[in-house]
Amino acid sequence: MRKIKLIWDFKGPDGLETAKHHCVHLKEFAQIDSLPYHEVNFVSLNEMHTIAFIVVDEENMKIFRDALKPHRGELA
Repeated sequence: MRKIKLIWDFKGPDGLETAKHHCVHLKEFAQIDSLPYHEVNFVSLNEMHTIAFIVVDEENMKIFRDALKPHRGELA
């Protein structure tokens, strides 16, 4: 089973804090609907660009994608 990383980009001086907060909502969404996921986290790429992401199985990707509208996705 392939894993998919769904990614949201947050830019600007508040990007890090916004990405951290977005991770809280990603976890809440999965828990409310009892959806499995592998990881929720954030990575600061530089001081002006941070990403938040969730890693899910490919079979569940469309549920997350359609509801949460990530900016992009890639194989995890």
